[in-house]
Amino acid sequence: MRSDPVPFGGLLGIAPGGVPAYSSDYDSVDESQYPNRQAFRHQLDGLYIGYKWQCVEFARRWLYLNTGCIFDDVGMAYEIFNLRHVTHVESGEKRTLTACENGSERRPEYGGMLIWAEGGEFERTGHVAIITEVTDNYLRVAEQNVDHQRWPAGCDYSRELRARVDAHGQYWVQCSFGDAEILGWMIPAPHSGCGQSVDSTEPALLELKARQADTDTSRQSGWLNIANDDEQAYLHAMGAQALSLDPTLASTYFCISRCTESLLSHATNELHAMFMHATHHVLQHPELLARFQFPDEIVPRIQKSWDNRLSELITSRFDFALTTAGLKVYEYNCDSASCYMETGKIQGKWSRHYHVPDGRDAGEQLSAALVKTWKSCCAHHLVHILRDDDDEEAYHALYMQDIIRSAGINTRIVIKTDGLSFDDNGQIRDEYGDQVRWVWKTWAWETALDQLRAELAGEHITEPGRVSLADVLFHPDIMVYEPLWSLIPSNKAILPVLWDLYPDHPLLLRTEYEITEELRHSGYVTKPIVGRCGANIALFDQQQNELVSTGGRFDSQEQVVQALFPLPYVNNVYVQLCTFTAAGRYAGAGTRVDTSMVINKQSDCLALRVVENNLFRSL
Repeated sequence: MRSDPVPFGGLLGIAPGGVPAYSSDYDSVDESQYPNRQAFRHQLDGLYIGYKWQCVEFARRWLYLNTGCIFDDVGMAYEIFNLRHVTHVESGEKRTLTACENGSERRPEYGGMLIWAEGGEFERTGHVAIITEVTDNYLRVAEQNVDHQRWPAGCDYSRELRARVDAHGQYWVQCSFGDAEILGWMIPAPHSGCGQSVDSTEPALLELKARQADTDTSRQSGWLNIANDDEQAYLHAMGAQALSLDPTLASTYFCISRCTESLLSHATNELHAMFMHATHHVLQHPELLARFQFPDEIVPRIQKSWDNRLSELITSRFDFALTTAGLKVYEYNCDSASCYMETGKIQGKWSRHYHVPDGRDAGEQLSAALVKTWKSCCAHHLVHILRDDDDEEAYHALYMQDIIRSAGINTRIVIKTDGLSFDDNGQIRDEYGDQVRWVWKTWAWETALDQLRAELAGEHITEPGRVSLADVLFHPDIMVYEPLWSLIPSNKAILPVLWDLYPDHPLLLRTEYEITEELRHSGYVTKPIVGRCGANIALFDQQQNELVSTGGRFDSQEQVVQALFPLPYVNNVYVQLCTFTAAGRYAGAGTRVDTSMVINKQSDCLALRVVENNLFRSL
């Protein structure tokens, strides 16, 4: 007979190495001790370990205390199976992680990690446990965040799982839960010839390859379904059924290897976790927060948003440069981003119409992932979509409207704030009399901040009684997507913070608030801390010669200085890779291309295909 769960934070047992495991029964949390999400963050020796007392926190803490190593931040436990190294904290040395699928000839080892897939008992998250003993017949693990029960008396493990070795010497582990699946195990030591092979990083697999579709006149019939509002709006904005109006690019698409897609997926998930950690760090240090130039009046609301709505992110976009020298992130569009329809719908339809033979659509899962995310969010009844009077935002809003409706939520599009008004109780209602409660926006939060700054300066930005964008987005009874805290990771002032927290991280470019000798030596890029569409950016080479610069309306903004890492030049265009998230996890990829070194609002989105490694080498 099962006993009552141990209250939150209570001791469940002691794992080998003297590492305690604690109950994560969140129903019994004392809210006076844990008033918000940030109170659950656990740090040890100045290192962020994880959230109390989740499975990932235990695994990272056990490894750190027993080996001095720690693995990178992950959004979900199952993502650990994609990691390929741990870092020795004291020396900074990277040590290999070997991933072995369930059923591998190489057996699990003491101190390794057993990884569960997303789904069933571990829906959305997966699970991780530390392996404490391995035999032919069973495997024992220590873990947190399963059943909140004390471990059996005298035992230094939480569960014993059945194991079998087949006639081929393959080791199989059975999960205790019939609806959950074990991916395999991670072994923090190099080993050759066994287990799942580490994705190759040979330079040839990190190339971007341009290919040409057969777009002869026999296939010039329409491929956009203009009965769909979003596709009709895309056609109106483009002026043709095309991905590019440039005749030299009209049939061009790009291919990446399966290895590169895996790299993009892992990089996206890892970087999201890093940006979240940096956001928390900024909110704990007022001197850093001042760099972001937010009005003082809004700072408490950003903090409240972070405390209460950290898990309420719907989607975001990373911008990358990929060359044979590696993958580098430029910035994080965590607030309002574009190119979703092009990636999640248009590039796939174009590729199917022209019978593109190579690989599969890199954005094929994006729409489904967004639908799933909307289904799990707290919005219901009616979501108002706010957009500017702009052709691109028109199809962007209509695409997201279709996504939200597919999640079973009603939507209504509002252009600017037309038709919105205050009722007698100070609530905002639309032209049909429905109260505005949930909002998804294409507007940047910074636009509303500009209105707030003007109001604080005594300027009248709207007619008396008329609803402004700031009125909507800062209304206390309206929940906005993306949350207000997304202002911080979207602001380029966070990039020097990231570099300080993760110096020399292979995905990051050195970024400072001022030009340094190191940046002069590498060449550098100046960027406004708040800007859109490639405005007010300048690139300088190692001799401080200006390579290119762009104009715009953000020239009065403070700037950051980032190491120069030019986009690859392929088929006469510069190509940027963009990855998209759903709830902070990788959900697909696309491209932005331009003849300029700086991607801007007019840059085209060409189709991106993923090709298996062995086939990619021969393209």
